[in-house]
Amino acid sequence: MVLAAIKSLSEMELPANNVPTWLEGVANGRTPENLVRIEEAAYFAIKAHEGQKRASGEDYVNHTFAVAAIVHELGLDSDVVIAALLHDAVEDTEVELDDITHKFGADVANLVDGVTKMEVIQELSDQTNQGRSNQDAKAESLRKMMLAMVDDVRVVLIKLCDRLHNMRTLDSMRAEKQKRIATETLEIFSPLANRLGVWQIKWELEDLSFRYIEPEIYKSIAKKLAERRVDREGFINSFINDLTAALTEDGVDAEIRGRAKHIYSIWSKMQKKGLEFEQLFDVRAVRVLVNSVQDCYAALGCIHTNWKYIAGEFDDYIATPKENNYRSIHTAVIGPTGKVVEVQIRTHEMHEYNELGIAAHWRYKEGRRDNDQAVNNKILWLRQLLEWKDEVADASEFVDRVKDEVFEDRVYVFSPKGKVVDLAWGSTPIDFAYAIHTEVGHRCRGAKVNGKMVPLTYKLNTGEQVSIITSKTGGPSLDWLDTHKGYVRSRRAKARIQHWFRHENRDTTIAHGRSILERELDRMNLSDVNFDTLAKQLGADDTDELFFKLVDGSIKPGRAAVVAQRILKPETDDDESLEISFKGTAKAANDDARPANLTIQGVSDLMTNLARCCQPVPGDKVLGFVTRGTGITIHRESCPNILYQKHKAGERVVEVNWGQASEQTYPMTILLHAFDRKGLLKDVSTVFSDERVNVLELSTYTEPKDASVTMEVVVEVTSLEAMSKLLAKLDQLPNVLSVRRKK
Repeated sequence: MVLAAIKSLSEMELPANNVPTWLEGVANGRTPENLVRIEEAAYFAIKAHEGQKRASGEDYVNHTFAVAAIVHELGLDSDVVIAALLHDAVEDTEVELDDITHKFGADVANLVDGVTKMEVIQELSDQTNQGRSNQDAKAESLRKMMLAMVDDVRVVLIKLCDRLHNMRTLDSMRAEKQKRIATETLEIFSPLANRLGVWQIKWELEDLSFRYIEPEIYKSIAKKLAERRVDREGFINSFINDLTAALTEDGVDAEIRGRAKHIYSIWSKMQKKGLEFEQLFDVRAVRVLVNSVQDCYAALGCIHTNWKYIAGEFDDYIATPKENNYRSIHTAVIGPTGKVVEVQIRTHEMHEYNELGIAAHWRYKEGRRDNDQAVNNKILWLRQLLEWKDEVADASEFVDRVKDEVFEDRVYVFSPKGKVVDLAWGSTPIDFAYAIHTEVGHRCRGAKVNGKMVPLTYKLNTGEQVSIITSKTGGPSLDWLDTHKGYVRSRRAKARIQHWFRHENRDTTIAHGRSILERELDRMNLSDVNFDTLAKQLGADDTDELFFKLVDGSIKPGRAAVVAQRILKPETDDDESLEISFKGTAKAANDDARPANLTIQGVSDLMTNLARCCQPVPGDKVLGFVTRGTGITIHRESCPNILYQKHKAGERVVEVNWGQASEQTYPMTILLHAFDRKGLLKDVSTVFSDERVNVLELSTYTEPKDASVTMEVVVEVTSLEAMSKLLAKLDQLPNVLSVRRKK
């Protein structure tokens, strides 16, 4: 209903002679003095943007009026409406910020300045492929954006309204640009609206984005909704009548509405639950609005008494609000004719907050600010994001961590005192400990979930109560940074652990990093590696930095081994020495010589061999070299040998792609030495099973003198990195003394 009002006002044609009509639409709740200020801002915007056109050909100023109308319908104060009218003036016209300060005051000027700074958020979605220097700039821009949000969250609300109108008018853009903007909106702006609880804008941004990203799926779902609208509305009206009668009989004063469905949320639920459109519960949905929390539970009791409810479809967000302060009861019941209906129950006050989120804090307050704990929590969260900038060594990490924190799925757990703690999906007790306080994280030694001891690798679920067992002194464990062991999920916790080891325990960290590297090189039978050269090849400033990165996980041991192997292999221009066929086992000898479904300049099924010198694996950028009589040898693009051949015999170098297949495997032999014990073979087999590794051969030798056993296992792996991960898993088994790759 509010969205309809927003659209009618924000889509009004707005030449100068229509300003009085537009002003009538934003007059509700405004003082006469503020209406005069808004009128002055309207004509100021018209003059500032005079002659400017949008891609659609309409006057640019229409956009600023539309954004201001959306801001008004969110109920924000007059300074925000004025700032919305002027939000592009400094960026796109000759107007200076001082002009706005002088004419409309410092509050409006600060809002306009904040929106201008937030323009940098549009660069975030394509940050992944940029270089380090660009990452530094983006990290600092993101930091400025966050500072603007901390200073005044209304800046973000203006930007969300700006993006909403841009999405509504995206039709005039080229298809490529439509998809890029829609993807950016779905990745950045919609999750931000969700995080701030502005569900009205979140839903519409998602649907508009989905329409351009997946137009065929969007049309299909929209068609299915339209085809059954009459039947669905008849069913809902019948259910509402029955529910109204039942609630009236129980003395519950309630307003019941059918609930509009959103295409993107329907598609998301279909994907998440693996359901067809017809199987979804909440395609048929109603909302029950009551006067008090007590009435919410009375209505719930009435509904469950009169209709059979579906187990597993009940959520009480009143008792346990979401982190964005969303509060409601959700249930699903079997309604008339056996069809399922989703029911949401909430008070009128909850409904306003659920729809408007943090915007409700400013609704019709005209300059007053109450001490709203929910708003304070938002500001605290934003300040915590800013603290990360001082804890990470790499600008790209800062960008990634902020994106993860703002835009990913969450779990909500309780502290022993009942505080709701918001964590990334898949978080562990250690993540929880660091979310409570850095020192609690550093001194964490155990955890209880719902009163029961759990391992520190336990994955937390929404609604669980978590308590941390701490020591009086001490610090984090290096094992926590081992991604294979699964102790830590959140980037925040990893950053604080890394910070501790870099600054509090530097010598131990360097020694441990050296030990990791030496053990990995020994496993892969690599010796006499120059660590300075290796550090340079892996992008580390020096060997100390290399050891740090091995400890904190930013350089994987397997990756270091691959690069070390390249350094050690002698270069040669002999055709025959540039190739390798895998003949280690009968299976490999009988395999097709063509590895990993390679395509040579668009032609598949040619005989290919992998170069011994650089050992390319699927995923590497590769080139092929046409040999004399033995097919095409595949090299990494960066391999010195292929670069030499490119210079010497460029006509024999061909383009190569790996194609789609990723199932090609290569035989490698593992030597595992352990103290013999009952269940050892079973545990080893379990690791192979968990890692989905096929065992070709297995033989064992027992040494009676020291009760040890040596296993020689031939396995199939897809890459050296996969081999390294497998060796690390085996090395963690009890009683294992050593595990390495056979020469």
